[in-house]
Amino acid sequence: MLMTAADYRESLRRYSPRVFVNGSAVDNVADEPLLAPGIAAVGVTYDTALEEKHRPVMTACQGTSGETVNRMLHINETSTDLLWKLEAVRLVCQRSGCAQRYLTHDALNAIFQATKRLDGEAGGTAGWHDRFLAYLHRVQAEDLTLGVAMTDAKGDRAARPGAQANPDVYVHVTERRPDGIVIRGTKAIVTGAPYMHEFLVMPCRTHRPEDAACAVACAVPVDAPGVTIIARPAGRPGEAAAKFSGRYGQSTGVVMFDDVFVPHDRVFLDGQVEAGGFMTTSYANHHRHSCIGARAGFGDLLIGAGAMMIEANGLDPDRHGHIRDAMVELITITESFFACGVAASTYCVKDPSGAAMPDPVFANIGKLLLATKIYDMQRLAHYVSGGLVVALPGPEEDHNPETAASLSAVLAGRPDIPAERRLELARVMEDLTASYQAGWYSVISLHGGGSPEAMKREIWRNYPVGEKAALMESLLDRGVIDDGSRVSKQPGRCCVTGCAVPEVPPQDRADAAEPQDRADAAE
Repeated sequence: MLMTAADYRESLRRYSPRVFVNGSAVDNVADEPLLAPGIAAVGVTYDTALEEKHRPVMTACQGTSGETVNRMLHINETSTDLLWKLEAVRLVCQRSGCAQRYLTHDALNAIFQATKRLDGEAGGTAGWHDRFLAYLHRVQAEDLTLGVAMTDAKGDRAARPGAQANPDVYVHVTERRPDGIVIRGTKAIVTGAPYMHEFLVMPCRTHRPEDAACAVACAVPVDAPGVTIIARPAGRPGEAAAKFSGRYGQSTGVVMFDDVFVPHDRVFLDGQVEAGGFMTTSYANHHRHSCIGARAGFGDLLIGAGAMMIEANGLDPDRHGHIRDAMVELITITESFFACGVAASTYCVKDPSGAAMPDPVFANIGKLLLATKIYDMQRLAHYVSGGLVVALPGPEEDHNPETAASLSAVLAGRPDIPAERRLELARVMEDLTASYQAGWYSVISLHGGGSPEAMKREIWRNYPVGEKAALMESLLDRGVIDDGSRVSKQPGRCCVTGCAVPEVPPQDRADAAEPQDRADAAE
């Protein structure tokens, strides 16, 4: 059953989590004004899936059940699935800034792959994957949203998880019972924590045997006994100047697990350190791929707001080359990292579980680009918008009888665009690029899904540098490089077909028009 945004908000009333925001207890998450922008942002993923024109992108047929599910809950099977997931994330983030629910998708895909691998290592008899499938199908049938409780508090970064002075800086298993496990510890950064249905607890790093208690993955209801959520408000609710983030935002929470019991049917990893490392890496790859779509959606907001500010200021990009160049640079940054996401989808790898994994090199390059270029995106948006973005008076002056008329007279730009419109656009741009909320977008872009250093390691680990060295070695062997000059022709040794681009064989032309999964082509 696909829920609406209103259904989702109402469903939160079934839960009674222990939540604190700004130092005060929250009685009812669904009615808390400080969390309303976050609930609205997640709600976008529900309503968009019910729009007829977006159904092909926002829904999918789950291969293990045959049921139609929200794209944010789907297990990818082909390169097309990955591409449409990327498009779906971009779409919902165009509307909400950050729709958050794509983290659910990324975690489900990682656990799907890891539990299948666990069963394979146990000769196919352990039942981890069947246990997860039963859980997955219930989540899909109820159209739930799951919070990813992955990043541990970590404590002393110089010490291993199992050697921390305070063991509760990592979530770890403290007891194993006949009917389940007991976990304890702290997850420090949980997106949307107060308004999730359940948490997927996952390891945040690779572990050694001595850290095995921390290699745990399980599903915990948001209101399970022993769970406490300490969160910040979502967006900037109630602020008159928050033209965008007053409506859509994101809360993050510290989630503390105080001897929480988890029955076996909700446990998907327990002490298997190698599988835990695989799960962590798999999640990072899926999530970085999704982040590309999310920040492309945010880039679309900046491009649109920038274009409207240019118009309201009375400028013409075709006549003012420096404005055009800045807009082209903003477009180039956005579409460059999105193109990496498209490449990661197209060159995906199908792993033994049957799930499609984005190409790790392109996924990590795309995420690294957006993480470091988010500041340039904001700078360019500032450049094309002008100083009014941070210089204009507060929105209260719009209704001040002593100043409103004078401000409207002098702060107008083009004669055919009312001053009120120009001021509204400037405040939207301020909200997106120069406010507390804007700084938050920068930080989550930089560190969300791992630090830039982690992405660099993955790029280096997965890039075929050896193949490039072998290529150069073959050129040296063929005499292409000889005393510093390039030999342009070597009859019989250059190539078999010469330098013309080969045509696609007639029988393959129809196939070439359709996207091909690399794994399918290999088969």
